[in-house]
Amino acid sequence: MDAEGIGLLAKASTIAIGGIAPAIAIGLIGSKGLEAMGRNPEAAPRIQSSMILVAAFAEAIAVYALVIAFMV
Repeated sequence: MDAEGIGLLAKASTIAIGGIAPAIAIGLIGSKGLEAMGRNPEAAPRIQSSMILVAAFAEAIAVYALVIAFMV
C-alpha cells in the first residue's frame, strides 16, 4: 500500500469513527432524557434544554472529526 492509500484509509477511519461515536451518544442522550422526563414530568423543560446543549456538543465532535479528516 502506497502513501496515498494509507492517507485515504486514515481519512476514512477518522470520518467513520467520528460519525459513529456522536450518533451513539445522541441516541443515548435522547433515550435517557426521555426516560428522565417520564419519571419527572415537571422537570421536562430543564431536561430538554440540557439535552439540546449536550447533543450540540456531541455533534461538534463529528464536525471536529470532519475537519481533521480534511487536514490530513
